[in-house]
Amino acid sequence: MAKPVMLKSNKYGINLILDHSMDFEELLKCILERFKESEGFFKNAKMAISFEGRKLTQEEEFRIVDTITSNTSVNIICILDNDALREELTRQKIERFEEEQAGKTGEFYRGTLRSGQVLDCESSIIVLGDVNPGAKIISKGSIVVLGALKGTAYAGANGNEQSFVAALSMDPIQIKIGEIIARSADKAPAPKRRIRKEKITVEPQVAIVKDGNIYIEPITKGLLNNI
Repeated sequence: MAKPVMLKSNKYGINLILDHSMDFEELLKCILERFKESEGFFKNAKMAISFEGRKLTQEEEFRIVDTITSNTSVNIICILDNDALREELTRQKIERFEEEQAGKTGEFYRGTLRSGQVLDCESSIIVLGDVNPGAKIISKGSIVVLGALKGTAYAGANGNEQSFVAALSMDPIQIKIGEIIARSADKAPAPKRRIRKEKITVEPQVAIVKDGNIYIEPITKGLLNNI
């Protein structure tokens, strides 16, 4: 090792990476020197400590902690072994993932969006009303309109083409999902970007991306299970 003692900070405190062959008494002096060098950074800090690179006895671990706390202002509150540290890091990652998933449950908007209005959402959105021509909904998630969609809907604004747009009555001016755009048939859409429907219908429909195109299909239980 270039240095017999290396300090690596993490969310819970400090991980000491120790030389595996140095005499323990010499190593103990090096540990104290490293902490004194970092005294200004760790001043009055309360932290957990873990060890790596060397197999330590319990007595050696306690001596290291006692040396640090007796000669610096650092307060070691506990010793974590590497398995416990990995377990805690994994738990934190799972919790963050669950929080992110919880944030995707969506928001509600009650009322009709009129021409010129723009509803911009960080998560999925359910609109309890109509979206009139000239109105626009932008969502990083999916869009559900419990009414008539006659304006513009942009789902998956963060590039997510797994998002969808659903409405009780589907007659949009434009739909965009991720980077895929579709317009109503009378808006001269680009090739292979046309909304695939022959007539306006009042049955609930959903717009999804398949094979690089946006398709509007009747909402069925089987289709919902595949979204």
